[in-house]
Amino acid sequence: MPTDTALQTPLAVGRYNYDSVDRTFLRERIEEFSDQVARRMSGALTEEEFKPLRLMNGLYLQLHAYMLRIAVPYGTLDARQVRVLARIAREYDRDYGHFTTRQNMQFNWIRLEDTPAILALLAEADMHALQTSGNCIRNITSDEFAGAAADELLDPRVHAEILRQWSTRHPEFTFLPRKFKIAISGSPQDRVVARFHDIGLIAKPGEHGRPVFEVWVGGGLGRTPIVGVRLRDDLPEEDLVAYLEAVLRVYNEYGRRDNIYKARIKILVQALGAEGFLEKVNAEFATMDRTKYRLEPEIVAGIRARFADPDFETLENDPPEFRQARISNPAFDEWVRTNTHPHRIPGYISAVVSCKPAGGIPGDVTSDQIDTLADLSERYSFGELRVSHFQNAVLAHVRQDKLHDLWTALQQADLATANAGFLTDIIACPGLDYCALANARSIPIAQKISSRFANPKLQQEIGELRLNISGCINACGHHHVAHIGILGVDKRGEEAFQITLGGSGEEDASVGQILGPAMSEDHTVDAVARLVDLYLTRREPEERFLDTYRRLGTAVFKEVVYAAA
Repeated sequence: MPTDTALQTPLAVGRYNYDSVDRTFLRERIEEFSDQVARRMSGALTEEEFKPLRLMNGLYLQLHAYMLRIAVPYGTLDARQVRVLARIAREYDRDYGHFTTRQNMQFNWIRLEDTPAILALLAEADMHALQTSGNCIRNITSDEFAGAAADELLDPRVHAEILRQWSTRHPEFTFLPRKFKIAISGSPQDRVVARFHDIGLIAKPGEHGRPVFEVWVGGGLGRTPIVGVRLRDDLPEEDLVAYLEAVLRVYNEYGRRDNIYKARIKILVQALGAEGFLEKVNAEFATMDRTKYRLEPEIVAGIRARFADPDFETLENDPPEFRQARISNPAFDEWVRTNTHPHRIPGYISAVVSCKPAGGIPGDVTSDQIDTLADLSERYSFGELRVSHFQNAVLAHVRQDKLHDLWTALQQADLATANAGFLTDIIACPGLDYCALANARSIPIAQKISSRFANPKLQQEIGELRLNISGCINACGHHHVAHIGILGVDKRGEEAFQITLGGSGEEDASVGQILGPAMSEDHTVDAVARLVDLYLTRREPEERFLDTYRRLGTAVFKEVVYAAA
């Protein structure tokens, strides 16, 4: 591995620490883009000429302003980086940022002339906006509990970083037929929606202590939602990069470029058939010089060494202070039950910070809240913060005996809503309030549903229920994989909403079924309430909404939705 005097200073916990090569690359890229921005502002570049250049740097032109999407590789940040995001929100945006389903952060009110300064500010904290847009390999996502989860076989951030380095400005894959998304789970439990990615990887135990990976290819949402096919269930770690390159080569060669709607790898897999696609991948894989790509244990170890491990203490699991706080404070106890995840180290726990207060905008956080998250990460989680694909934040390494103190601090910042996995833990895209592609606004209906079901006791009674909202068929809100999905459509010039039921992004992956015609915003909110009432009336003991729907079938739920129409 390269050496760097900067790495003689203490390493940031939880994320890959950059060296001089990484930093030089960012400086050169910023200089290049600064010149492109200057030429666009002077008129030397037209918008058509500038568009592919800005997209390569994460800059979109939306309805009212430019949007800048910041890369958060595998969803991990250190406190210094979090504070930079707060500063950008405060100085260059309208005092807030937005967590996305690819574990990134978006700023929706950016001025073009400010982008070079913002990118320079990001680079000072080893951040950038590269490959957050365009027809390239996007931010590689991983489990928000990576490196902490009790059921984890490996820390997927290490392999996500290897794939990030392999894919960044890869000469063959900079201009793919369409955007390309990869997710990796270090646990056999799928917490990354692997089966709905262009490539999804799930770690499994292999021989001699080295992991193997299930490889899922050709999944996706959008106008053609498809569960991916499993190409391999035993891919050795040493062949990970080579095999993924073979998949990308086949896609790059055979993927359609004549029709944007048929350009994703999922369409190619369906056109060739799973066996036909696998044959082409295997043929490409067989011709490759795999020694050039082989991930030897020392390479993996070298990357892992660039992730500083937290200095965990030897602690008692479930200590008396923790137990007593739960007994004496029912609200804290409920938050622990909904918003925490078991940790691999005794005495520690992972805390989910909900960015979805009652009536709030899903995923939005103010600059003050972002600064608070930085402070709390330093105080309680070794200076490390995660972003989840559910548009929440995670403090991954909290001492159990300090969890009540953390919860108290989160309450003061309006970040302690106990709703992770509940109906109000809504995933929503920005919708027509910002996006030029949207047909309807996602935010107002999300706020109405959140307010309608804000009562904590009601949410506890309902239990696990995923509700996602997309403002158009591109499905940025992942409505297809929600138990209840809501899709915004244009109905004769008016905003309307279509309901899907029965989706899942986990091991029991399924695409939600469309119930029927679209309805107005208020009728849709009422329909959700009727669906929940039916579930509460007809469920069996310990049965989730999704299980009740699958048991009873679509017709019963459709009848109750349209009964009042």
